[in-house]
Amino acid sequence: MAAYRSHVIVCAGAGCVSSGCRAVSDALQAEMLRHGLDQEIKVVQTGCVGSCDLGPVAIVYPEGVFYQQLKAEDVPEIVQNHLLKGRPVERLLYRRPSTGELLPTLEQIDFFSKQEKIVLRNCGVIDPANIEEYIARDG
Repeated sequence: MAAYRSHVIVCAGAGCVSSGCRAVSDALQAEMLRHGLDQEIKVVQTGCVGSCDLGPVAIVYPEGVFYQQLKAEDVPEIVQNHLLKGRPVERLLYRRPSTGELLPTLEQIDFFSKQEKIVLRNCGVIDPANIEEYIARDG
């Protein structure tokens, strides 16, 4: 199994598919190739992350940066600023609705922070079509 410095997990659940996640994922793959990052950063389509109203969504690991309501047109900015320069794109990050507070990572978002996934613990983390990833996560 190849080692990558980052993984970009793109939700490919029904809600995100209907919102255009495939175009986002395709754009990410193309930008990775264009910048020669395809051997450093892996783009993975995964099952439903659980926030369908925010889709399409993507999570950049290892930081856990959560991007929401993505469009294919947003991808070059994410690659240039976040994946190449290490600066998350603030306009695409989640903000707490009641206060407008910026919550850049998945675990900071109230909806996710109160969950303990057991059966679906790998959903949103691995490629569901790759048995090696499942085994690597104690599957």
